[in-house]
Amino acid sequence: MAENIVQKVIHQHLVEGKPVSGELVGIRIDQTLTQDATGTMAYLQFEAMGVPRVRTKLSVSYIDHNTLQTGFENADDHRFLQSIAAKYGIYFSRPGNGICHQIHLERFGVPGQTLLGSDSHTPTGGGIGMIAIGAGGLDVAVAMAGGPFYLNMPKIVLVKLAGQLGPWVSAKDVILELLRRLSVKGGVGKVMEYGGEGVKTLSVPDRATITNMGAELGATTSIFPSDGQTREFLKAEGREAVWIQLEADPDAEYDEVIEIDLSGLEPMIAQPHQPDRVVKVRDIEGLKVDQVLVGSCTNSSYRDLMTLAGALKGKKVHPTVSAGVSPGSRQVLEMIARNGVLADLISSGVRILENTCGPCIGMGQSPPSGGVTIRTFNRNFEGRSGTPDAKIYLASPEVAAAAILTGEVTDPRRLGEPVEVTLPEKYIIDDGMIIPPPDPDSAAKVEIIRGPNIKPLPIREELPADVKGVVLLKVEDNITTDHIMPAGAKILPLRSNIPAIAEHVFEGVDPDFASRAKAAHGGFIIGGENYGQGSSREHAALAPMYLGLKTVIAKSFARIHRANLVNFGILPLTFVNPADYGAIRLEDQLEITNIQTSLKEIPVLVVENKTKGSKFEVRHDLSPRQVDIILAGGMLNFTKQSAEA
Repeated sequence: MAENIVQKVIHQHLVEGKPVSGELVGIRIDQTLTQDATGTMAYLQFEAMGVPRVRTKLSVSYIDHNTLQTGFENADDHRFLQSIAAKYGIYFSRPGNGICHQIHLERFGVPGQTLLGSDSHTPTGGGIGMIAIGAGGLDVAVAMAGGPFYLNMPKIVLVKLAGQLGPWVSAKDVILELLRRLSVKGGVGKVMEYGGEGVKTLSVPDRATITNMGAELGATTSIFPSDGQTREFLKAEGREAVWIQLEADPDAEYDEVIEIDLSGLEPMIAQPHQPDRVVKVRDIEGLKVDQVLVGSCTNSSYRDLMTLAGALKGKKVHPTVSAGVSPGSRQVLEMIARNGVLADLISSGVRILENTCGPCIGMGQSPPSGGVTIRTFNRNFEGRSGTPDAKIYLASPEVAAAAILTGEVTDPRRLGEPVEVTLPEKYIIDDGMIIPPPDPDSAAKVEIIRGPNIKPLPIREELPADVKGVVLLKVEDNITTDHIMPAGAKILPLRSNIPAIAEHVFEGVDPDFASRAKAAHGGFIIGGENYGQGSSREHAALAPMYLGLKTVIAKSFARIHRANLVNFGILPLTFVNPADYGAIRLEDQLEITNIQTSLKEIPVLVVENKTKGSKFEVRHDLSPRQVDIILAGGMLNFTKQSAEA
């Protein structure tokens, strides 16, 4: 039977279930990655499982988020992560080595393997033919312990590419075009598989940009074939031996087909405050720009920085613009340093930032009040930059270069002859800042170093027979994990201290939320469509759980956040009739009775609004396994109970 790429990889890794769209499947995970904003909690959870050493083929702990060390917290977490990596058999990428997704693509990714990462942009690995999925840290901890990763089998969408990108048009414009067509909800429950003759014209860095930002579609993951382009990239990285050919069979079938003619695309830009508010650059030309930043896991490759430097060579940053560059990895930085391109960037007046996520997560380089910033990043949520009223636009390095030079949104095709970048036949290989784990005997003697900011992992009790409480908050559509659990230099250092970070839950939406939730001993949140879109940060579920949140009732959920809610014993429910959303008010008293029995027997539950004297129906859509997790009070309790059975 003919198979597409996704089916081939899933079949090779299937542990449980049937890979039929919508059915629950468990897949074996070959590799995991964590980063320091999510990793500390993931490893505390792994420790709690009592497994002496990771059971994956490869696990890597990266330091790339919390590198702005204005206090002891981040440095302490880094020591904890390094010691725990040595203890449990995990590779450790030191601060300054670069962004997890860029490094994993360069040094660790293997076509045809599965990768689970505690970061929503883990699908970057699809650029070399991996099934790479972002998940909460607890799911990653389970995978490191040897457990399968469970998900509802997604629909598989063929994105059929034809033609070739024109001058000053790049891979970023491909994914922006998809976001324009499909929206931030258009990929929910789907995998985007790229095919067609146009695929052959895209390099691995191009492909990685597209798969990376597929997360903004809400897609489970995205994947390209492993072909000649993949082989050349891996050869240049000194890793040709891991290459395999992985392509869809000629008569493979798909649930949906989307066609894009690459030659018909032009420079695109996403307007504030959602990545799908995409227009053509020429439609908003002339908008004054205060800041331009090039980097992030989306656009910080050798190809991207060579393009930027080529456009700026011999020229200066516009007097009204602050421009900065964050190389994606130490390899990229060393490459452009040795070929002289870094000097061109410095000469132009661009500020050279650390090889980290940095400004993408609000960790430095916040724009001025009310400022307009163009970023080659993947998210432009309100306040994400660290400046509440800033306006963030997302675009390619080509569009960024044009804005740096002109001080306004400018179609880069006005810059003249395009920059031609030839990828190197051999990259500089230096893994000196990746520390491999010691042998098991030596690892047993490693002492784990815990700073005072690392607090014990909070655990929820089993679900009570009746769930009751007040409506603590009612929010609109597309509430992001940034709304729920903000990032930035102030809050990110608290990631290993749940009692402290919980004080900031929803603070940009309702500054009194945390205090009200504690006073009410928890309750309900009412949400609109796509509740919880954005990052994989499980703190957006864990911290509300600590505050006592029992249930979220929404019109629909983003995949990763819904899974995180289940993992921490918070019941995710959807309205049977979305119109019921409008009748609920803040402080309404809600109650669901006999829930332990109902969850196991029926998909539809009745919620009584005690304040209004009315009732409405909700649906849980939980698998039997997820029901057991909820009833146990979360994944950790469930795992312990299963081990003891």
